[in-house]
Amino acid sequence: MNDPTSAAPTLALDVRGVSKQFGGTKALDDASLAVRPGTVHGLLGGNGSGKSTLIKILAGAYRADAGRVAVFGREVALRDFNAAAAAEAGLRFVHQDLGLFDDLSIEENFALDAGYPLNSARGVAWKELRAQVARVLEEYELDAEPRTPVRDLRASDRTMVAIARALQGDDGKRLILVLDEPTASLAAHESQGLLDRIRRRADKGQTVVIVSHRLREVLSVADDFTVLRDGVVQGTLRDEHPTEDDIVALMAGGLTVSLRPTGSQSHTTGRPMLEVEDLRSGPLEGVSLTVHEGEILGVAGLVGSGCSSLLQALFGAYRPHGGTMTLAGEEYAPESIGEAMDRGVAFVPEDRVHEAAFMDRSVRENIAIAMLKEYWTTKWMHRPREDRRASELIDRFHIKVDGPGSLFSSMSGGNQQKVVVARWLQREPRLLLLDEPTQGVDVMSRADIYATIRDSAKHGTAVIVASSDMSELHALCDRVVFLKQGRIEQEVFAGQLDVDGLTALVLREGPTPTPTTLERTATS
Repeated sequence: MNDPTSAAPTLALDVRGVSKQFGGTKALDDASLAVRPGTVHGLLGGNGSGKSTLIKILAGAYRADAGRVAVFGREVALRDFNAAAAAEAGLRFVHQDLGLFDDLSIEENFALDAGYPLNSARGVAWKELRAQVARVLEEYELDAEPRTPVRDLRASDRTMVAIARALQGDDGKRLILVLDEPTASLAAHESQGLLDRIRRRADKGQTVVIVSHRLREVLSVADDFTVLRDGVVQGTLRDEHPTEDDIVALMAGGLTVSLRPTGSQSHTTGRPMLEVEDLRSGPLEGVSLTVHEGEILGVAGLVGSGCSSLLQALFGAYRPHGGTMTLAGEEYAPESIGEAMDRGVAFVPEDRVHEAAFMDRSVRENIAIAMLKEYWTTKWMHRPREDRRASELIDRFHIKVDGPGSLFSSMSGGNQQKVVVARWLQREPRLLLLDEPTQGVDVMSRADIYATIRDSAKHGTAVIVASSDMSELHALCDRVVFLKQGRIEQEVFAGQLDVDGLTALVLREGPTPTPTTLERTATS
């Protein structure tokens, strides 16, 4: 392990002694970060570790209480540091919220960042702008027209547009690209394509700092690593090849974090809870499956295969145009989400911010919303009853928050997701549907959420998990089915395949080989 302040050639980014406090909470405490030119540097840590705070200081969004920052040997004055100064210094950012305007086109989003080219009449040179943006989109393999509205893009393409926009006009100048969870909304194969491009740019001399909860991805692309915990740097590894366990040990402070329990998992611990036959809805072209009481069933597939559509149809968000379903042995054909909830079905959607939470409301309100009848009197909500239930769930699910009255938006992503899961599990559902349940969640919170899901299954709940993260499906599920072109084409049981084998099944086109063949391929 190397000292980040030791003698070295001129650093691309040299952060020393940076501290930041919010009220009584120290978000950063004497933090340092030494990034070498032409490398990919992984900035890692759990939710609330201080990573995002450090990134926002470097972007000029927060002002540090103390510390020094130098970019390519030139010290910047933190007292007057803002977004314009960060850009002038050569820092380029893609944040978690992407900073795109959904109602504008791709080319307009690009122009808002770099400026509109003008013609001789001082009007916008649209043809020139369109040609510039088209070249960038082609470079990043984005199959979209410059005039396409951003709102019409898939989540993965929006992320790619934000990254391409940040690097537009890169003419070889010394730039530092800072990526905050760039692959959070991407499927595994899309993430790898992005990481490959990042690696190629670094090999050509560009400097990249990447923040991600997907440790396997960061380990595959980064040269150096800095790990934060509770605002303090726990270690910097330079030109080393750490394992996931090495990084997790630093992140967790020596605590043991296990995502997959030892021993085999059961596949059919009870009677069939949900039986689906020839379900047709949206991209689904005839899906048939069964999930049992106490079973955790994984659903995998490429973008557009229908994984999210399947869960939404099961939750009553869309009415199927064909097929039959039974729930606990009785006909199940919900005409609304309310009817699905009344039948004991719960759903945690992929997009937590827009579809699963009320960001400007309290934790108490976000928990109570799923059981309003329990708290509503003839005139108002029963606040003491809400507080008691919220406090019980905060303790039960190990949610780090000041109290039930705290704003939902004040919590880390991992704790927000715990609240969303707790909201539904308080209903003791028969069937729990989870779409990308730990997207953008750190490894410690992920372990807590997995334990919660397993505990729910242990008490008889049938669980369906749709995820693009094969390590998640491998760690959590008893059985995994694979959707391709709207149909289930393969299934494997726990222990049959490792993560690489599961990934191969998702990516493989045409007839799928047997698990035995894939197992041999993955271990060869």
